[in-house]
Amino acid sequence: MNKEIFDRISKLREQINIYSKEYYENDNPSVSDYEYDMLMNQLKSLESEYPEFVTEDSPTQKVGGKASNLFSKVEHIVQMASLQDVFSYDEVRAFDARVRKEITPQYVTEIKIDGLSVSLEYVNGVFTKGSTRGDGFIGEDVTQNLMTIKSIPKVLPDTLPYLEVRGEVYMPKSVFAKLANAQEENGEVPFKNPRNAAAGSLRQKDSKITAQRELDIFVFNIQRIEGKRLTTHKEALDYLKELGFKVSPMYNLTDDIEKAIKDIETIGENKKSYPFDMDGAVVKVNNLTDREALGSTAKYPKWAVAYKYPPEEKSTTLLDIEISVGRTGVLTPTAIFEPVLLAGTSVSRAVLHNQDFISEKDIRIGDTILVRKAGDIIPEVVKSVSHGLNSTPFIIPDVCPSCHTRAIRFDGEAALRCVNPACPATLLKNLTHFASRDAMNIDGLGPAIVEALVENKLIKSPADLYYLKKEDLLSLERMGDKSADNLLNSIKNSKQNDLSRLLFSFGIRNIGKKASELICDKLDSMDKLMSAETKDIEAIEGIGEIMAVNITEYFSLSQTKTLIERLKAAGVNMTHESNVAFDTLNGLTFVVTGTLEKYSREQVKALIEQNGGKVSSSVSKKTSYLLAGEAAGSKLKKAEDLGVKILSEDEFENMLKNS
Repeated sequence: MNKEIFDRISKLREQINIYSKEYYENDNPSVSDYEYDMLMNQLKSLESEYPEFVTEDSPTQKVGGKASNLFSKVEHIVQMASLQDVFSYDEVRAFDARVRKEITPQYVTEIKIDGLSVSLEYVNGVFTKGSTRGDGFIGEDVTQNLMTIKSIPKVLPDTLPYLEVRGEVYMPKSVFAKLANAQEENGEVPFKNPRNAAAGSLRQKDSKITAQRELDIFVFNIQRIEGKRLTTHKEALDYLKELGFKVSPMYNLTDDIEKAIKDIETIGENKKSYPFDMDGAVVKVNNLTDREALGSTAKYPKWAVAYKYPPEEKSTTLLDIEISVGRTGVLTPTAIFEPVLLAGTSVSRAVLHNQDFISEKDIRIGDTILVRKAGDIIPEVVKSVSHGLNSTPFIIPDVCPSCHTRAIRFDGEAALRCVNPACPATLLKNLTHFASRDAMNIDGLGPAIVEALVENKLIKSPADLYYLKKEDLLSLERMGDKSADNLLNSIKNSKQNDLSRLLFSFGIRNIGKKASELICDKLDSMDKLMSAETKDIEAIEGIGEIMAVNITEYFSLSQTKTLIERLKAAGVNMTHESNVAFDTLNGLTFVVTGTLEKYSREQVKALIEQNGGKVSSSVSKKTSYLLAGEAAGSKLKKAEDLGVKILSEDEFENMLKNS
């Protein structure tokens, strides 16, 4: 036995298994796709040369990752296999040579979207179930989350008895850029690329969060079909388009592998212009009967390969590290480096996230660093290649660069924060949030007006808004008489807003609109809020320990107490009026599933909450009733298995009327 080779193989497997779990199960990879692919290639080469060491549990013999326990399991009747990756045109030609030993092929070349692979099932033309790939045999039921993706047809124009298709859920580049910026702003660790953002968004327990992430999908294969006969892959893609599915925006048919390679080159040249992230091009045998003849290995079909483009990475010199302050007070370090051309644009800055990130990569001013664009969008520092002469480790100062207040690192967080609510760096963003639609809803007080008010030293805190005079506003450039009147009326009207809006407007970490409503349902005055202890707030259903701590810490600040006293003096409402009109459904938890005839989801949710009930996104033993419409799917089965009472719309209405 060659112990040295065996040890190398064992170490590679161990490393790849760790990276696979990070990628497929945690949606948080620590290495790039390219680094992972190169490790897998090393393992394949060694196992090919030393087949006596190949085992069934090797990463080369498995697909994807395990299905999470957060979701119900779904068995895939047709295995959702992965594709064999190749990294050179010679490997594409070698694939063609292997295929031609068995058949005379035609190929379809299409774009390989970088996302999360899913199965969509339709019964009699109605979308009934959606699941992730998992390990290829067992996936996760994410039907409700997939329902939020607008480009997935919910009802097909052809009422086929059964159809299962496979697609790739992705996050558009523009959405990913906004999400990453928002996560940085809030001091959260941002998703590393659009693929992980899509996976993390689709695997949420709360489908409302998934809906907010604006996911999209491309469908690329028919897994099973009843009621129609198809003979080629191109015919299948054309038919999927007729049914209303989005398919690869480019798919070309050829019988010449050199033309397929030319298509791969074209896709690579256009990579930057696509509104989605893609990591390769796929070459597939077109004829479905030929595919059956070619067969599959334990992991890959023999009738397709995926060409993977190498990442564009460039080295440059790190000139400086700047510290900026976000709306929530997070101190964010940004690398300033000699400009380099990446993905078609000049790049000279990249966010370094936090001290942990800097220390882990040992990034120092003066270093030669390697940079790239995550998903061809967000510039990032990959690593420090070499340290500059006399360099020293970089430590983020624990003092806010704007107001010079001491910055704090809270337990369980990676970021340093300035906790001064009067910090000039956070003032503009805090004021804009305070006036926003879901907060105090002050119409006409947009970012430009807020900036003008601050620059002219007319406001230093949200309370100052309620002491503005008309002559103050008229002193601003391009502020007319009517605009000033309208803004003052809007500010005046906002005084009547509910306490829950005011609480949300403060921008307390982790306290969103829904959390504010839940808290104010139990603590219905500002006095109660300010005097509440952490344990009182944590006892409120739907509020966790971190949220409770953030609330009590915010109200303990002297600056907060001054702000609230001034708001009270200005006549701003300090009480909460619950939107619960009746207690008909008090103590009952409902899950709503399927397509309802008389109500939208939002309407029925509002009805339940107005009558004192609670709406949950998942069925459990604690569920009181399942309100089921057409095509109810897996939640209906789970409710039946658990013995949960199932209601029709008529029964639900009768429950409200009879009570």
